[in-house]
Amino acid sequence: MTTEVRVPTLGESVSEATVATWFKKPGDSVAQDEMLCELETDKVTVEVPAPAAGTLGEIVAAEGETVGVDALLATISEGEGTAPAPKDKARAKDDGDSAAAGSGSAESAPSGESIDVMVPTLGESVSEATVSTWFKQVGDTVAQDEMLCELETDKVSVEVPAPAAGTIGEILAAEGDTVQAGGKLAVMTSGEGAAPAARSDDAPAAAASSGAASGKDVENAPSARKAMAEKGLSPDQVQGSGRDGRVMKEDVTRATAAAASATAASSEQPAPSSPRAPVSAEDATREERVKMTRLRQTIARRLKDSQNTAAMLTTYNEVDMGAVMDLRNEYKDEFLKKHGVKLGFMSFFNKACCHALKEVPEVNAEIDGTDIVYKNFVHMGIATGTPTGLVVPVIRDADSMGFAAIEKAIAEKGARARDGKLSMAEMQGGTFTISNGGVYGSLMSSPILNPPQSGILGMHKIQQRPMVVNGEIVARPMMYLALSYDHRIVDGKGAVTFLVRVKDALEDPRRLLMDL
Repeated sequence: MTTEVRVPTLGESVSEATVATWFKKPGDSVAQDEMLCELETDKVTVEVPAPAAGTLGEIVAAEGETVGVDALLATISEGEGTAPAPKDKARAKDDGDSAAAGSGSAESAPSGESIDVMVPTLGESVSEATVSTWFKQVGDTVAQDEMLCELETDKVSVEVPAPAAGTIGEILAAEGDTVQAGGKLAVMTSGEGAAPAARSDDAPAAAASSGAASGKDVENAPSARKAMAEKGLSPDQVQGSGRDGRVMKEDVTRATAAAASATAASSEQPAPSSPRAPVSAEDATREERVKMTRLRQTIARRLKDSQNTAAMLTTYNEVDMGAVMDLRNEYKDEFLKKHGVKLGFMSFFNKACCHALKEVPEVNAEIDGTDIVYKNFVHMGIATGTPTGLVVPVIRDADSMGFAAIEKAIAEKGARARDGKLSMAEMQGGTFTISNGGVYGSLMSSPILNPPQSGILGMHKIQQRPMVVNGEIVARPMMYLALSYDHRIVDGKGAVTFLVRVKDALEDPRRLLMDL
């Protein structure tokens, strides 16, 4: 019996993911719920477990491919029989002779047989890619599945492995070339025989010859040279965006569009949203261009949407943290011994915010069209910095949790966020957010709302400052607090009242026990 492995539900508004890593290969035995592969979305990483025990058969979606929800990833054959050989989808798209030559594996292909290296499936709606980097050269010996080159699309980077062990005979698509899905990248010779001599019109050789003739240190992409010839542009008129300033086909398209814009009336042409400042040739050689990750693109889009949508305003106050610090120092050892988790400041801020949200419910509400939706619960979002970007895991029903439960939830969510293991469900449904810039040394900031929420509290660094207490100047541990709120739903009075209630609860934590 064959069991299908499909893409799980990825979360609200997420319809596709990229296959990041396969932990198993065809023919491997797997146990039920054992992790088979890892998918990456623009927000989280999702692990796909085995739905049943058996032997992994065909891998339908290779690493680097983009897949939709419920798409077929692989098949599992029950029992311990040998798995069927996986189909080579990329080779099947080539002509009959090439497909026949490329369908052989390293074990079945006789020594000296020619094997085509094809462009793999690039994902839904992606028909072409640019050859970014070749890791091997003509004449190099490679092992099966060893990485040969890397392709770049407008969505992901795709690594191309060697279909069999052998020697690189000919490279047909040089770095910077644009290739179609199913196209041919190179030709290999199986086994350990000598590689055939490269053709005189081999792409790398032609590129080197052309580069020498032009006197440039970096050769432009062949597709770009062809486009420049068609448009009547010289290389000096095009700003290269590729590696080391290499001119790509897209750069020629942009240069052509810019030239057309210059001749048209300015009123008829929209201005670019974010033009680059002029860069000298000397400075350009010291720049580094790195493509934004999908997570970073999503963060940028959501934060800008928040600024464009909400009438965002920030109010500030300061709080004397002495009472909280004294209480924490007094009970932290006993707290750790009983609950197995350290007593931090975040649990105090969570409790203080939940207390204030009951008095000022509009800060815990959201706008839906022309309606205001008040939340009779608090799902607290905790902004967490990770190596890949900012994420906001949500602690559900934080208003009904005690100090120990809150500290445990924060520790667990924080660890899962740093490891990239948060699920979509764990980052959805928040009603209010706390952001602690103080852990990085921030003294004051204005946090940006996490839509559709109407409020976010910014914590900052605790710093000894001179304060007047009972007519005397004394040094006190002070923290600036910042509340950013949506002025469409929260008035200034409500925002200030909320922040004062948080301040009061932190400066006298006994008020939390007495609901004052």
